[in-house]
Amino acid sequence: MIDQADIISTVEFNHTGELLATGDKGGRVVIFQREPESKNEPYNQGEYNVYSTFQSHEPEFDYLKSLEIEEKINKIKWLPQQNAAHSLLSTNDKTIKLWKITERDKRPEGYNLKDEEGKLKDLSTVTSLQVPVLKPMDLMVEVTPRRIFANGHTYHVNSISVNSDCETYMSADDLRINLWHLAITDRSFNIVDIKPANMEDLTEVITASEFHPHHCNLFVYSSSKGSLRLCDMRASALCDKHSKLYEEPEDPSNRSFFSEIISSVSDVKFSHSGRYMLTRDYLTVKVWDLNMETKPVETYQVHDYLRSKLCSLYENDCIFDKFECAWNGSDSVIMTGAYNNFFRMFDRNTKRDVTLEASRESSKPRAILKPRRVCVGGKRRKDDISVDSLDFTKKILHTAWHPTENIIAIAATNNLYIFQDKVNSEMH
Repeated sequence: MIDQADIISTVEFNHTGELLATGDKGGRVVIFQREPESKNEPYNQGEYNVYSTFQSHEPEFDYLKSLEIEEKINKIKWLPQQNAAHSLLSTNDKTIKLWKITERDKRPEGYNLKDEEGKLKDLSTVTSLQVPVLKPMDLMVEVTPRRIFANGHTYHVNSISVNSDCETYMSADDLRINLWHLAITDRSFNIVDIKPANMEDLTEVITASEFHPHHCNLFVYSSSKGSLRLCDMRASALCDKHSKLYEEPEDPSNRSFFSEIISSVSDVKFSHSGRYMLTRDYLTVKVWDLNMETKPVETYQVHDYLRSKLCSLYENDCIFDKFECAWNGSDSVIMTGAYNNFFRMFDRNTKRDVTLEASRESSKPRAILKPRRVCVGGKRRKDDISVDSLDFTKKILHTAWHPTENIIAIAATNNLYIFQDKVNSEMH
């Protein structure tokens, strides 16, 4: 039986890819560090080992609303490194925290007024002065909370994004987006507010948001109606009026009771170049060009074989699962998760796609991953899996791609899988 607290809820590489952070439902953050040997041997496995583990959030209780606030980590975002220390933001439903991660491998010895245990000496016994020296010691990784950004959200925080100015970040909940300065915890600026005067008029909620990677004034947010809104903070202080609205007209032939649920955008990511946006809804991933609002430039079917199963997926609540998506470092390949511990990759240039599996059986160290196929009725090839035998409790919601190399991190329930590309472009 899997302990709920161990289920991974977010995965994030830092800007160099040397560190990888995961958050879980128990409020813990685990940081993995890449082993240095593999940098000199490009054909070696990119081994990541545990670097530090700390409790980021604890369960709380909102006495005014009689609500329990879960400790689950919803998102982690690394800050660009400014000095020897690393910094990251982590958030649960309500409170965002800034953490500083530092290394210490030396300790001072030979104090004049303190003994080896740190107790103050009797001053009458001090007859000579000495200069304290730094002695090597075992490496210690210290994690300290630098700031706590609380009371900014009435609803549940679903995303945080650090601005390219490295001074501000934004946090989004179901109805509002706030802009924070990293040094100021007691106030934030509300930059989007879609809450209607009467909550009965509510027709959509904010599902994700992200800053543009290069233009500090631009950000995008997605909605449960399947639309994207690009906002420019230079236009006005409150960005309720978007600069651009990206929306695909619905195909009337596909209209069904589930249309609105499956069109809800669960994740949005700018490409590294800043030219494109990647969105994930229940059945597809789409690539949008910032210069074209009318329709996406590319649409990829993630698991179209589920279209006939939407009724049972609605009954077991799987239809509300929020899958994330990721770009590779050169924006040429996109990745997203699916059910049965499968994840999908789409090559934008060759239009080839592959289904791979992250599981203990298929993921022995240094084993090459075999492509998997799901078949719908009809003849079944060897190794194919029938759509009726997919395990919907095994879902890959959270994935991350190394910023420059072909190394990916896949969270499968309470397991983290790290796959590296071999020289011949096979995932392994």
